Amino acid sequence: MARIVMKFGGTSVADLERIHRVARHVKREVDAGHQVAVVVSAMAGKTNELVEWVRTMPKVTGASSPFYDAREYDTIVASGEQVTSGLLAIALQSMGIDARSWQGWQIPIKTDNAHGAARIMEIDGTEMIRRFEELGQVAVVAGFQGIGPDNRIATLGRGGSDTSAVALAAGLKADRCDIYTDVDGVYTTDPRIVPEARRLKKIAFEEMLEMASLGAKVLQVRSVELAMVHKVRTFVRSSFEDPDAPGMGDFDNPPGTLICDEDEIVEQEVVTGIAYAKDEAQISLRRLSDRPGVSAAIFGPLADAHINVDMIVQNISEDGSHTDMTFTVPSGDAEKAISVLNANKEKVGFDAIQSESGLVKVSVIGIGMRSHAGVAATAFKALAEKSINIKAITTSEIKISILIDGPYAELAVRTLHSCYGLDKS
Repeated sequence: MARIVMKFGGTSVADLERIHRVARHVKREVDAGHQVAVVVSAMAGKTNELVEWVRTMPKVTGASSPFYDAREYDTIVASGEQVTSGLLAIALQSMGIDARSWQGWQIPIKTDNAHGAARIMEIDGTEMIRRFEELGQVAVVAGFQGIGPDNRIATLGRGGSDTSAVALAAGLKADRCDIYTDVDGVYTTDPRIVPEARRLKKIAFEEMLEMASLGAKVLQVRSVELAMVHKVRTFVRSSFEDPDAPGMGDFDNPPGTLICDEDEIVEQEVVTGIAYAKDEAQISLRRLSDRPGVSAAIFGPLADAHINVDMIVQNISEDGSHTDMTFTVPSGDAEKAISVLNANKEKVGFDAIQSESGLVKVSVIGIGMRSHAGVAATAFKALAEKSINIKAITTSEIKISILIDGPYAELAVRTLHSCYGLDKS
């Protein structure tokens, strides 16, 4: 007998028929004798609808400001998961399974006070574990939510149900966390761009963290961080496969991709996958004074404005007195970033700002890079042969990120996927 956390996303619970299919997946694990907690998202599209209601209400009332109370925002948008958890509990009960729904505050999942983007601080699974052991009861948990220090509902940000599931698995000391989604695992790259992309059997936590942060949409970044810190073995699986198909109940080797410690991966490929992120903007500050504190003066205000800065490149002038600083931000934040920088121009001390939107970041990822030379050179040569110009480059131990013009994104992904042999089984 094992303890399993199963998470189902919005597309997996989009309507009553799909919720019934989810219940069949849960029943399979219960029938195998496992203790089961299920984390659910809101039905597909429901959270977007609720968010739009929140944003529209100030306009309806004729308010002079479009801003609203973040605590009330959380109260409203968290209701989608509450509906789904109740419906799934009813479905399981109708199939003869003892199940009950749990809201975040009932467990409780304790968070900080950052409403709308809260972080989980603590989970007390004592009562849930007691019900596992004494009643054999299935816990159906509303994802995406917890309770803050102010005793109000706090949501975890978009994609937060993944984080809820992994955190719950860590809190319950679960043997495994299964993330069911609309894809059947993690692929070497986006199969919509490269039909030859292969599903990975295993991927290391570090690699998955890079892929999630660099554009792969399979898992939310914070959920991968939690899984890595707490060593939660996580499977990415498809909820659309027949729950009773052969192999679906195989505890050790279920279909999908296992995200695990790199020690579990016997044969490590040099490159594991290619990720990409669209809608990047590049901002350059020209002729900055080369003195201590300049970088802090630039990136401190951007951080205070909650603008995520990614690639950073600095070039020093020949005389060593001036420098140019170039970095990337999401295109949607470019205007805001420029406004923040102009407001701090006197403190930073730059001559001019230049910006360019519509760029794409393509990344080559693999823990095998640590012990192999020439990985970057292979990428640069392959892109040059396709006449793709590189605007900026950043590297780490297991990643090379390249900034290029948007129209070349798909060509670059296909080229890199092929040049590292990822399209070969």
